[in-house]
Amino acid sequence: MVSIDQIKKLREETGISINECKKALEESGGDLEKAKELLKKAGTLLAQKKAQRETKHGIVEAYIHSNKKIGVMIELLCESDFVANLKEFQNLAHELCLQVAAISPEEQALMEQPWIKDPTRKVKDLIEEHIAKFGENIVVGKIFRIQI
Repeated sequence: MVSIDQIKKLREETGISINECKKALEESGGDLEKAKELLKKAGTLLAQKKAQRETKHGIVEAYIHSNKKIGVMIELLCESDFVANLKEFQNLAHELCLQVAAISPEEQALMEQPWIKDPTRKVKDLIEEHIAKFGENIVVGKIFRIQI
């Protein structure tokens, strides 16, 4: 039997719905790490299913590095204004700006880059997690990076 505390902990760590957390914990026999892996696989499958859905909404995020020598602007697209207005979606756009400032997409494709805050994960993993959280397709549109 899976406890409510286990479900809460998994939900806090992943941001995935309570029902999905409960299912993953039940399937993993209460093992938190296995449940995270199951949710990650489910998120990847969901991202693949949603990949064909149209993204007509989104935001533009900009970042200027503290030394004023690198500037980044990213277009991050989603399916609805509702998701575009979520603080977590806007934080994702900011994280992607920081990523592009740190590692130019010209050096290595953005989606295949190790995420600067957790090199064990790729940028595509970060985006897939957010697709699973929001239930919408998310696409990185235009990227502009200027460096002096």
